Amino acid sequence: MSEGSNKTEGEASKKSSRVSGFYKLSVEERRKFVKEFAGLTDDEVKLLEGNALPIELADKMVENVIGKMEVPLGVAVNFLINGKDYLVPMAIEEPSVIAAASYMAKIARENGGVKAEATDPIMIGQIHLAHVPDLEKAREAILARKQELLKVAEAQDPTLVKYGGGPVDIEVRVTEHEDGDKFLVVHLLVNCADAMGANLVNTMVEAIAPVLEEITGGKAILKIISNLAAYRIARAEVKIRPETIGGEEVVERIVLASKMAEADVFRAVTHNKGIMNGITAIALATGNDTRAMEAGAHGYAAKDGRYKPLAIWRKDEDGNLVGRIEIPIQAGIVGGATRVHPMAKLNLKILGVKSARELAEVMAAVGLLQNLAAIRAIATEGIQRGHMELHARNLAIMAGADASKADEIAERAVEEARKEGRKITMDLVREVMKEMGLEVRES
Repeated sequence: MSEGSNKTEGEASKKSSRVSGFYKLSVEERRKFVKEFAGLTDDEVKLLEGNALPIELADKMVENVIGKMEVPLGVAVNFLINGKDYLVPMAIEEPSVIAAASYMAKIARENGGVKAEATDPIMIGQIHLAHVPDLEKAREAILARKQELLKVAEAQDPTLVKYGGGPVDIEVRVTEHEDGDKFLVVHLLVNCADAMGANLVNTMVEAIAPVLEEITGGKAILKIISNLAAYRIARAEVKIRPETIGGEEVVERIVLASKMAEADVFRAVTHNKGIMNGITAIALATGNDTRAMEAGAHGYAAKDGRYKPLAIWRKDEDGNLVGRIEIPIQAGIVGGATRVHPMAKLNLKILGVKSARELAEVMAAVGLLQNLAAIRAIATEGIQRGHMELHARNLAIMAGADASKADEIAERAVEEARKEGRKITMDLVREVMKEMGLEVRES
């Protein structure tokens, strides 16, 4: 695998995301570290305190606004990708995800980091035509007039072309419904440069649809982007020495767990969900379309007719654990919420990516290590062990504890649970709170 598009950046290795005990720092200390790492201004740091999205702006972004829904924002540390250090902003409500990513990034770092690469950001715009009199004749006619169609599409966004993007090719295929209806499907392939591309691709396919109707004698029923971004692929690879991840038995268990996902669709879905824990959290933090990312990833997993894991793990001839991921990443750094939402802009600055292609590489690398963290947990001590303290902390808050006491309550509850072989439950947390002389909410 090549070393990706960002290896040559002069800023690589000038600052380190390697942090020991980052979780032990106070929120203010973490913000100070991020400020220095990313070169944030005082005003930008203030955005992290909340209310970054004014209700007036929210009201312009979607319909029927009544308020805002906040999601915790954290940063995963220790990431070394293509020789460059990253702090990775992740917006997610699930406990343990950021900690797991940071921990596995630390292990990967000890092994030289992650290598990643991404293809050109090609998106597919689809025009589905019905009632075409002669499908084969229509297909040949469309391909014969390909350059004309590309010029019509190109005229819709001269700025994109100016920055190196624009329509690059046209494909034509026939699909058939089980009841016998046949449809002519035209794919307009568009290099979206640093944008996700939905709006610009939709504009282009709507522009060429009337020309296609004239060429084919059919009717253009659907004119829209496809979220199966089969040409916009990111890949990442990591090699881990056994002694850095728990030994040869742990490596063997991870490889077996990977093969189990390859053999069982029920496991494969959960395997891929773990990957998307990391990727979707970055997408949300940077204002990208999480639904498109999820749909595209799962569609790509099933592209060969059977749902498969997007990342696989094997042992090489030297006994090292080797992981590889291949996944469509339809994310941009310009356009849409990425340039409207103040926090999305701030998080892109913290991440420090200079192109959509680099963002895709980071997402693939994080997804790969997130997957490794999950597999290692479930194949060894079990997933719940890592969740126990965070779960206890959440229960303490629900039971009426002050946030300043939640960590202490959680630690005592976990210790009690392990000592007595109990599970972390609301009853246990309430018992601990009463022993500490704290007021408890009983309902």
